[in-house]
Amino acid sequence: MSEITQPRILLIGTGDTKADELKFMQDCIAKAGGKTIMMDISVLGDPPYRPEHDKHAVAAAAQTTIADIAASGDENSAMSLMATGAVNLARDLAAREAIDGVIAIGGTMGTDLALDVAQALPLGLPKLIVSTVAFSHLIPPDRVAADLMMILWAGGLYGLNGTCTAVLSQACGAIVGAAKSATRPRNARPVVAITSLGKSCLRYMVELKPQLEKRGYEVVVFHTTGMGGRAMESIAAQRGFVAVLDLSLQEVANQLTGSVVNSGADRLENAGKAGIPQIVAPGAIDMVDFPAWLSVPTDLAQRPFHAHNRLLASATSRPVDRRRIAMAVADKLSRAKAPVAFVLPTGGVQQWDRAGEALHDPEGLSAFVDAMRSAIQPPVELHEIKDHINSPAFNETVLRIFDRWVEAGIVPAGQTTVAA
Repeated sequence: MSEITQPRILLIGTGDTKADELKFMQDCIAKAGGKTIMMDISVLGDPPYRPEHDKHAVAAAAQTTIADIAASGDENSAMSLMATGAVNLARDLAAREAIDGVIAIGGTMGTDLALDVAQALPLGLPKLIVSTVAFSHLIPPDRVAADLMMILWAGGLYGLNGTCTAVLSQACGAIVGAAKSATRPRNARPVVAITSLGKSCLRYMVELKPQLEKRGYEVVVFHTTGMGGRAMESIAAQRGFVAVLDLSLQEVANQLTGSVVNSGADRLENAGKAGIPQIVAPGAIDMVDFPAWLSVPTDLAQRPFHAHNRLLASATSRPVDRRRIAMAVADKLSRAKAPVAFVLPTGGVQQWDRAGEALHDPEGLSAFVDAMRSAIQPPVELHEIKDHINSPAFNETVLRIFDRWVEAGIVPAGQTTVAA
């Protein structure tokens, strides 16, 4: 990859209300060694400068006019239409390799649009949002692109000041630096995704990763504590994997039981929609996660409990909830457009559910296993083993299915030799 000496940065914002901030950012990007390409997403007014992509171009990219957008009904509908145009323009610029990075600023309106743009762009193209609601629970996990950077726009409500310029200058330096140094995914070998938690809870990746690498695959392991699963779903939606080993599903359980530690309602769906073969297992699906710095949720107060650290704690879900979770998992898998195998380890689904451990709950495990047996229907394959998910037998079962799919051509063969 040739070195980028003057990265081209797409700068998105409402030029009619944030001209001072955008011009300041343009200067910062220039000082950092970048070149700015301005996209104006104003609706009513005009910026005091000439952007490379004005509001009329954004509207045209949404197959409408700025007059029609302004008359669309309210600010929500207007900005949604502008988001469609901004996405189409940015996607086209990226496809033509006309930009090396994207940065956007906004309050809730601008952030809403910028999240759509970031999600539409390929993994590896640096993308940064300066937002007054960065890190807020207002932003659902399914809106966050896999490699999105965000920074809180402190003091950024109205006009320039020392506080907000400190933030804006950092953001501009960050996006220029990222564009200069970013290494795009090479995909020299077919890529396989694995979902898991840390080795203290789920251990299969310790064996599966090197075994798959020996077979000629690049293996990407995602930490399923909310945003890890979101990243995997985002890349799967862009068909970034040849196979997904989705073996840790507590984010699905979290979403269905109302936990904030989730990856959005489409968790366990994007690989299937994209036609990617999946081997699925219920790793840690018995746990409901919640912030350890909050009180235990009332409906979990009497359940087995484990504090992982000062950020994250877990309790086991009730048997009635596990039956509901099993039905939801089976429904999601039934809609997949590629082969799916579900491995059901009846001996346990995470390290802390063993006898003597904090989350040991045989009644709940039995309820889930029974529900899963009846919920999984062909063409989804059901592979039941009597062992625990952290056993060698589980790894052997997963690899046996994977190897059979490779032999059948369902999963592309690995690349055991890679050209220099």
